[in-house]
Amino acid sequence: MEALKVWSLTASPLKQLLRLSSSSSTRLATAIYGRRSHHSSPTLRCASAASSSSASNAATAETPKSSGRNRRAASSSNSTSDREAIRSIRLKKVEELRGQGLEPYAYKWEKSHSANQLQEMYKHLANGEEASSESSDRVSVAGRVVARRAFGKLAFLTLRDDSGTIQLYCEKERISDDQFEQLKAFIDIGDILGACGSMKRTEKGELSICVNSFSILTKSLLPLPDKYHGLTDIDKRYRQRYVDMIANPEVADVFRKRAKIVSEIRKTVESSGYLEVETPVLQGAAGGAEARPFVTYHNSLGRDLYLRIATELHLKRMLVGGFEKVYEIGRIFRNEGISTRHNPEFTTIEMYEAYSDYQSMMDMAEQIVTECAMAVNGKLTIDYQGTEICLERPWRRETMHNLVKESTGIDFSELGEDLSNAKDKVLLALQDVLEPKDKSGIGACSSLGHLLNEVFEVVVEPKLVQPTFVLDYPIEISPLAKPHRGNVGLTERFELFICGREMANAFSELTDPVDQRTRLEEQVRQHNAKRAATEQNTKKEDDDDDDSYEVTLDEDFLTALEYGMPPASGMGLGIDRLVMLLTNSASIRDVIAFPVLKIQQ
Repeated sequence: MEALKVWSLTASPLKQLLRLSSSSSTRLATAIYGRRSHHSSPTLRCASAASSSSASNAATAETPKSSGRNRRAASSSNSTSDREAIRSIRLKKVEELRGQGLEPYAYKWEKSHSANQLQEMYKHLANGEEASSESSDRVSVAGRVVARRAFGKLAFLTLRDDSGTIQLYCEKERISDDQFEQLKAFIDIGDILGACGSMKRTEKGELSICVNSFSILTKSLLPLPDKYHGLTDIDKRYRQRYVDMIANPEVADVFRKRAKIVSEIRKTVESSGYLEVETPVLQGAAGGAEARPFVTYHNSLGRDLYLRIATELHLKRMLVGGFEKVYEIGRIFRNEGISTRHNPEFTTIEMYEAYSDYQSMMDMAEQIVTECAMAVNGKLTIDYQGTEICLERPWRRETMHNLVKESTGIDFSELGEDLSNAKDKVLLALQDVLEPKDKSGIGACSSLGHLLNEVFEVVVEPKLVQPTFVLDYPIEISPLAKPHRGNVGLTERFELFICGREMANAFSELTDPVDQRTRLEEQVRQHNAKRAATEQNTKKEDDDDDDSYEVTLDEDFLTALEYGMPPASGMGLGIDRLVMLLTNSASIRDVIAFPVLKIQQ
């Protein structure tokens, strides 16, 4: 693309810039600013240097060269200095425009087409061919200037909207002298522009709008990252996502795909008869999961409230109230650690169906993921971080016991009831693969069920690359799941794993109110024991995942169960992780537009 060649040009020496300058644009810039300006150059460079080569070079000349450990600090200082110099120049342009009666921050603009629509409508134009000048071929577009270059009486701008890019062909003969001079003097990369004209394809094959008139809709004050280097600072990309999306258009594509995935999830579950409902974010008791909640204080009520850690318990109340199929797509908040897989706020879909069990939720999980994969990628074989994943149904279904036996050779059904003896056998069998922290975790297990789960998480889980349903979890770690019909000590629960990551969690829901109270009370008792131990351990350095928070029973939920909840299955599926999988994103921060970050120093 002709205009996009500018992106590969970095800041040129000032003498080269002046040598290429046209006399007419130089005189205009000198008249406005009292010195030579970057607008005198027929070649527009990268945004970081485009607004003031003089200011940039002056700053460089005044700053002594740095070496060694001071180089990075000096570079940062220069960058900040250049940025402020460019901002100062652009603020002067705003004043100049208003002085000429032109408002650089418009109220609206009537668009007739998007860039992508024009590319499709006029793809038939041959090189050098221009469309009819009749009113039916007059177009109006708007977008951000991402590249520009000028050659005397001719200027090229590349305009980007949310559909793509289109070139603006600005010829002095087609627009007024005043507007052409304004274009050269006032328009910078990053500005938002509206333009009207007719269509043509240049001799070099670039579809373009022959501009008859234009208007500055928003004057950008800060320079964009240059195209050659881009926005590569990972922390800055997350912290200033709006700049990230401008500099790296593929980032915005991830969020378009995310929206499509959420839409497809809704379409899939609603076609099966589910009703979308909304449940409270602020709750009196944080239930439905075992996680540290965020706590706030309601002044009028004079009480603590918690940001929800799950939507489960209120959705089950809807079943008690008579609804048979409900779901909610909502934000969940957990005051825990941050990693490539975890963000303190994340999005899930939780769904509940009366008169069904966990087998039906496996079918639903398969349907949701495959429908989303087809909607986004058009196929069921995808690449994730260099690994080929096959989403063709049906997916593997295997019990936790069998998967542990398959990977370790340990048959938990033969270990007996002696927990200490079982731990010794596990440590002996896995002594060559366990790290010190894993051995510590096994030593801390309070039951055979916890031990089985610990071995599964350490040894088996990372190996579950292809879609796998892991069935029949121990009752000790599944307080909301129904007891297994055929295996004492287990529950009717599954988790879905893809690429070694949990994607979904589902149960045949526990409906016995007495059993439910007993299990939740035991969960609180175990948590309080851990909490007491944590408070005694004063040397603990990392409290991101400690147990110092308070856990309370949701008495209203237990009351609801006593009115009677029908047999039901329920599932929670992590939307962020699903988007990661289907967009080949390595970190959860890549699929959350504005992730939580540490305070910038």
